Amino acid sequence: MSAVSREREQADQIAAPLDVLLVDAAQGTAKRFLPNSSSVKLTAKLASSPRATARTVGSLLGELAKITAGKSALEAPPKDPRFTDSAWKHNPFLKRAMQAHLATNHTLEQLVDLADLDWRDDRRVRFFLTNVAEALSPSNVPLVNPVSARTALEYGGLSLLRGAANFVNDMKSAPRIPNMVDSSGFKVGENIAVTPGSVVFRTDVFELIQYRPQTEMVKSKPLLFVPPTINKFYATDLAPGRSMVEFLVQNGQQVFVMSWRNPDKSHADWGATTYVQAVLDAMGACEQVTGSDQTLLIGACSGGILASLTAGYLAATNQLDRLAAFTLLVTVLDNTKAGEAAAFGSAGAAEAAKALSRRIGYLDGNRLAEGFAWLRPGDLIWRYWVNNYLCGNQPPAFDILFWNSDVTRMPAQLHADFIDMGLDNSLTRPAGVSIDGIPIDLSKVDTDTYVLAGISDHITPWQNCYRSVQILGSQSRFVLSRSGHIAALVNPPTNAKASFQVNSEPAADAQEWLDGATREQGSWWPDWAAWLGQRAGEDMPAPEVLGGPDHQPLADAPGTYVLEK
Repeated sequence: MSAVSREREQADQIAAPLDVLLVDAAQGTAKRFLPNSSSVKLTAKLASSPRATARTVGSLLGELAKITAGKSALEAPPKDPRFTDSAWKHNPFLKRAMQAHLATNHTLEQLVDLADLDWRDDRRVRFFLTNVAEALSPSNVPLVNPVSARTALEYGGLSLLRGAANFVNDMKSAPRIPNMVDSSGFKVGENIAVTPGSVVFRTDVFELIQYRPQTEMVKSKPLLFVPPTINKFYATDLAPGRSMVEFLVQNGQQVFVMSWRNPDKSHADWGATTYVQAVLDAMGACEQVTGSDQTLLIGACSGGILASLTAGYLAATNQLDRLAAFTLLVTVLDNTKAGEAAAFGSAGAAEAAKALSRRIGYLDGNRLAEGFAWLRPGDLIWRYWVNNYLCGNQPPAFDILFWNSDVTRMPAQLHADFIDMGLDNSLTRPAGVSIDGIPIDLSKVDTDTYVLAGISDHITPWQNCYRSVQILGSQSRFVLSRSGHIAALVNPPTNAKASFQVNSEPAADAQEWLDGATREQGSWWPDWAAWLGQRAGEDMPAPEVLGGPDHQPLADAPGTYVLEK
């Protein structure tokens, strides 16, 4: 694999909108690095097993003695990017530093295993120890890192001066983390989000983009994308060849995408009801433009939550026949043990977070970006620490990372609604949520549904995504991509490494489903396109113009709201 391919794969895996860490985003992540009740429980558990604890610590001391004597056989895992340079193996000082670090990390993991904490405390402790261990890695030390040392020698120390300047620049404003992308070569509407189309409907909340058909015949029923409410919509329309929108219009679909407005404090009262009404308005516009009485609704991440609430509202108001099909992409409806965010959640923290965003009027996407980075410090903090600061380089220039840095705000009321839905897990039970006074029961949504998850997704864990199949009252096709969060979406057929798993037999839980699944080579996009094609109506001549009598084009795609900062 080429260096560019490796960089692109890493970029795809790490870039993601963070719609689940809403509490921490409002309060900040610093509290995670302070001693808490979980740390106390760890200490108490270990103290209650003194012999086992002493044996574990003694093993570490023995290994450190071997390391000092140069007799340790410890080696870094082959895929550990911190220690791939040959100097970590051949330089005696560097080898000992690496081995001591690895031995200590291994012992800390053993101690947590020994403590046998409950799920929540275990997650909290492991998060703390992972961040400490990553921070103390010898690879993060200037000049100790062999790449940093060689670069400094090559440039006479100028690389360290450039790195210091990069550090100062990054720390000036939120998110105060290393910059992950060189955005200088990207411009929305010029080389990002360039699939031809027009804005055919606009409200205070969103713009509706209709994309120009690229086939002579199209399906009669439109597709409507509901994007996440953090970051811009164009994860669905990145570069040519990597655009889901482009792929669908080239496969005869009539595609519409909502582009959310970037709200400010004057929009603080926009909540779930506001956004569900926006989806309903967009559906109505799609149907008027195409002349169809049905729409294929697609939601991604937090947009999938809004799309699900919309489907539930349609079911509750006897309008479910307006849905020709329903798709959920990397969306969690059941928040039971849903990753790190759930482990750190509490009612008190939730109320404090809601109060903070109410006072400001919105949740700043930069706060989410910071919280997300500390979820995966190796990939999102220290990798760029070495590149940007120790070596004085600029970060890579990739479309997904550019999109990931193009954050938006979330209105205070929607922030509060999402927190409440997650903390109470209210989407899993009938009438747990109401929209405009109408109780929502997702089990009444019996429209055919396609559910996608990513097996390495740490934002919306695939096991939680699988439970959507059991919450919805529909015939669902569940597909598990081998990728992570956004990489699962940006998964074009040209990706030679892509694969996905399917299982046509229903299963009681996610692991049972996985045990019976078969692996398919290639992208899941063609599988989804075939599934959509069976539900998107008859073929008809493609429209020669976009919009209609009541929906005249207002602007070329990607529209105006996407440009708001």
